[in-house]
Amino acid sequence: MRTDETDERIIGCLLRDARSAYAEIGAQVGLSAPAVKRRVDRLRAEGVITGFTALVDPAALGWTTEAFVELYCTGRTSPDAIRAAMEDTPEIVAAYTVTGEADALLHLRTRDTAHLETVLERVRTAPFVQQTKSVLVLSRLIDRR
Repeated sequence: MRTDETDERIIGCLLRDARSAYAEIGAQVGLSAPAVKRRVDRLRAEGVITGFTALVDPAALGWTTEAFVELYCTGRTSPDAIRAAMEDTPEIVAAYTVTGEADALLHLRTRDTAHLETVLERVRTAPFVQQTKSVLVLSRLIDRR
């Protein structure tokens, strides 16, 4: 996989708006629409671009409460076990293994604190969960996707 500055500019355009027409992108990067399409096709074939997705405004769904939850596990719980136990919880928008005392970090979005409490109760039912620590987000200062 090799990319050049033009590929990176095309990727930047797609990150801002994946529905941009190839002609629009071409105008921004100095290429024709067919040349942009060829490059996007190559970037997809090489696995640089892995897909396109819709970004949904959680507030539009009423999910305005956001929290990060540290997950502390018993014994040597594997990342696969954590993923399997948490992946069917739609309120968990991301999960990470981390360094430090916690074993994992969960990123949650819920309607309100009552909904958050319900989700935390579900998370704690996993047999390996020993403890959780939660931090509520007050505001987003930087949000790069």
